Amino acid sequence: MILIVPCCESGHGGGHLSRCISLVKELRAISREAFLYLPPEINLSVFENLFNTMSFNSNWLDYKKSSDPFDFIILDRNKTPLNEINFWKNLAPVIGIDEGGSYRDRFDFLIDMLIPENFIKPAANIYSLKLLLKNFTANHTNRTFGSSTNLQSDIKEQVRVGSSDSCFKILISFGQEDTAGLGLKTAKILSKMKNNQNLDITLLRGNLNTLHSSLLTEPKVQPHSIKVIEAIPNLAEHLHEYDLVITHYGLTAYEALFAGTQVLLDHPTPYHKKIAKAAGFKTFTKKSFTTNHSNTTNLRLDIEEKVCNDSCSSRYKNLVELCASLSPIINRRCPICGGNVMERSVARFNDRTYRCCSKCEIICMDRINEPPIEYEKEYFFESYVKQYGKTYLDDFENIKQNGKNRLKIIKSLLQTFGLRSVPPCELLDIGCAYGPFLAAAKEEGFSPVGIDPAEDAVKYVNEKLNIPAIHSLFPTEPKVRPHSSLLTPHCQLLTPNSFDVITLWYVIEHFKDCISVFNEIKKLLKPNGILAFSTPSFSGISGRKNLRAFLSASPADHFTVWSPKMCRKALSLSGFNVKKIIVAGHHPERFPVLGKIAKNRKSFLYKVLMTVSKLFGLGDTFEVYAAKID
Repeated sequence: MILIVPCCESGHGGGHLSRCISLVKELRAISREAFLYLPPEINLSVFENLFNTMSFNSNWLDYKKSSDPFDFIILDRNKTPLNEINFWKNLAPVIGIDEGGSYRDRFDFLIDMLIPENFIKPAANIYSLKLLLKNFTANHTNRTFGSSTNLQSDIKEQVRVGSSDSCFKILISFGQEDTAGLGLKTAKILSKMKNNQNLDITLLRGNLNTLHSSLLTEPKVQPHSIKVIEAIPNLAEHLHEYDLVITHYGLTAYEALFAGTQVLLDHPTPYHKKIAKAAGFKTFTKKSFTTNHSNTTNLRLDIEEKVCNDSCSSRYKNLVELCASLSPIINRRCPICGGNVMERSVARFNDRTYRCCSKCEIICMDRINEPPIEYEKEYFFESYVKQYGKTYLDDFENIKQNGKNRLKIIKSLLQTFGLRSVPPCELLDIGCAYGPFLAAAKEEGFSPVGIDPAEDAVKYVNEKLNIPAIHSLFPTEPKVRPHSSLLTPHCQLLTPNSFDVITLWYVIEHFKDCISVFNEIKKLLKPNGILAFSTPSFSGISGRKNLRAFLSASPADHFTVWSPKMCRKALSLSGFNVKKIIVAGHHPERFPVLGKIAKNRKSFLYKVLMTVSKLFGLGDTFEVYAAKID
């Protein structure tokens, strides 16, 4: 169920409400259960004309009849107070549309259409004019004014070059409400212009507007020069009929632009004036209609290019299609320590938002949808080749050798801390893939068992390596396959106190909930058992140089991003005592400035930067070895 909350208070116009009504209607047209929320104190009779014009069913307001929880909540509130954001966040993931308030960063996800890109910080997850313009077809008709800075002169020139009976058609539209009376003021000024018999002026009256009812009886207005019409649906389809549209910054301005019609803007607030200027529109002064307006055909072509290059264009045709596709995954509490996640985001991208926990300092990821990754054969072959230039099996021996180096550390810890003295030690490798670490463990005298969600990989481990492995996600109940007869009875069920060592090599970051993972690992480990894992580090040279770029390159299924410093704190909270941390993944060529000239591994500079990287722990990955605290 989707709940949509518009800005509907008096004095804020009707644009947000109209957009939300359309969104509810169109979502329901594709069988999505969507509701519009209006506060109980709102007088619904005020919106009766608008509801009728837009064919809105009042039953779509009664969301309380549904017992289903919200999938997510959309706030189209313009400037949302913090207490209101927190209220909705307690119910479901919250998505802000064109949010211009001070607490913009408190939203789980942000979608901007009318707010120009990077006009307000932080940047939105998705910025897309394509979502704003439902049926994007650019009209290349050139309707431009002259070089004069006076609108009256431009109109006279436009009429003069036309035929003697030509009219210059102007549409004045300031939205559903227009509490500032901009439409009426503009109409009065235009009605007094000379040669007004050559002007065809139409004033569009909004459904929430009461200011224009006495317009035709105004003594200062020449009745024959102004035509007042009621707001009509599908206004965009008629905008090409006019030579000029006078409005404020909003959807109508863009629609007129793409209809090939000249656009001039006036604004009720300084904020709207700033945002219009940032978008490239020009405004005018009502007193004399003087303006420094330029050829808006150039603006239209600039915006057209943005739409065509829109990163969302290939995935979503419009806002309705985007909203219908969403299935947000969010963290209200830290997936590592259970503490409250910091409200402010570290970075935002199209499909995800990163936040930092104020307690353990881990960075966790919220996603708009499930990551488009399945841990099957393709993951270890085609995807692996794209990242490393060879398949996982081609890299088998290299990974196996790395495993032996790690096993030396594990053996040393087992002996140094008196945890286990005589092999074979029982070892469980979570996310074992095709088993290179299991093969290394077997050669080093351990009794290894693997678990992995990739069926083909588990079959390979069982049949080719002759090592027991379980086909399952962790920590869910394993789906033991018939060819897993190699498993001992206690391993088939992963019984408590079964293992001396449990490892996860570049696996921990794939879990949405690490707390349940660590709890299960503690249960499976024998007293004083060893936990060892490796993971990328955001405190390495790549993360320090540019954290946003580092997170942008982070795989779509990495739900947590760690650092050696926070790792000690997080594992301590989870019941483990860190015995050793090894920073790895050193890349001197990634150092800023100097790295560009240090690509030759034999060069003196490369060796110096490598020394610096190791000395200060600037590697992009690290390994952790910890003991279970009993």
